[in-house]
Amino acid sequence: MLLSAAIVAEVFGTSFLKASEGFTRLWPSLAVIGGYVVAFYCLSLALREVPVGIAYAIWAGAGVALIAVIGWLFLGQALDAAAVAGIGLIVAGVVVLNVFSDSVPH
Repeated sequence: MLLSAAIVAEVFGTSFLKASEGFTRLWPSLAVIGGYVVAFYCLSLALREVPVGIAYAIWAGAGVALIAVIGWLFLGQALDAAAVAGIGLIVAGVVVLNVFSDSVPH
């Protein structure tokens, strides 16, 4: 649960990076900072149970995939076939880690 919260908070913060315009706009900048603070706090707590390499792989992979989808849905960013295939491979990797790895507590 903590790792999921870390992923959601990181995606939230990253979603506001463009709107912060290089941290020159107050509210989007605070959303970025708040999202990252919550993300790293939750990630640090998740590391009590999940090995750092596994946790970071899941956190980063899921975050990349979610941000790509958010960029496509809400920011008008294009995803070509290669991007979709790459994101699919990332998601597959996260699923394999979660379902089949003995390093991830279930």
